[in-house]
Amino acid sequence: MSFSFDRKNFLKAAVTAVVAAGVLAVAACAPTAPVKADPSALPTVTAGKLTIGTGNPAYEPWVVGDKPESGEGYEAAVAYAVAAELGFDKSDVVWVRTTFDEAIAPGVKNFDFNLQQYSITDDRKKSVDFSSPYYETAQTVITVKGSKAASAKTIADLKGLTIGAATGTTSFDAIEKVIQPTAGAQAFNSNDDAKAALAAGQVDAIVVDLPTALYLTAVELDGGQIIGQLAGATAGDQFGLVLDKGSKLTAKVSAAVDALKANGTLKKLQDKWLAGYAGAPVLK
Repeated sequence: MSFSFDRKNFLKAAVTAVVAAGVLAVAACAPTAPVKADPSALPTVTAGKLTIGTGNPAYEPWVVGDKPESGEGYEAAVAYAVAAELGFDKSDVVWVRTTFDEAIAPGVKNFDFNLQQYSITDDRKKSVDFSSPYYETAQTVITVKGSKAASAKTIADLKGLTIGAATGTTSFDAIEKVIQPTAGAQAFNSNDDAKAALAAGQVDAIVVDLPTALYLTAVELDGGQIIGQLAGATAGDQFGLVLDKGSKLTAKVSAAVDALKANGTLKKLQDKWLAGYAGAPVLK
């Protein structure tokens, strides 16, 4: 069944409270040793500074208003929390922008870590390092009113339709592995391109992570509808901070994320920026 309630007015009134789902990996763990150290002693791209990469543009609820320097939005807030654990003041954080693909391509990076909802996968680990996960989510199918997909209630209902996602993402993989549409997965350069294609009627549905699905259907898409989560992908994609392959910062950044998880900071940030949600059906 489609997911429908008066989300648009709610989110336009309080856009920073974009609803989200997924299970944040906040299981209790043993106390960790303090991570904070002398920032000048860390092997960062620029001595005494922490350079953090994100998308261009960066979308809500991950970054509010495409301004990561404000610290508003879940990923922007996580980035500054990690920086603080590493001993950096907010004024010592420098932001750079990258495309999704270039940040996970082999080669020397212009950032110390990058975050733009990168799912941790074995294939990506061949080219980059990942920190411990800071968020866990699921893949979701969305459409618009009047689409052939609007009445879909099962995965079988989707097989004969045209379904797309950003290429190189776990959303794209979910289409191929879980839905397995007759026409194959339709590839787009970004979620923004996939959204535009859906709005233009070029595809019947697209797949994105659930937080993005809720935002797009409530704010960005006219008549947006959530069809449901993909049963074969509900184990959850784990988002990790991306670092250069073999980075000397990987262990310290992971320790910082672990500390934030253990002391409840990640949960507090999730509650603040990824508000509770009514739920979306799981497609079978």
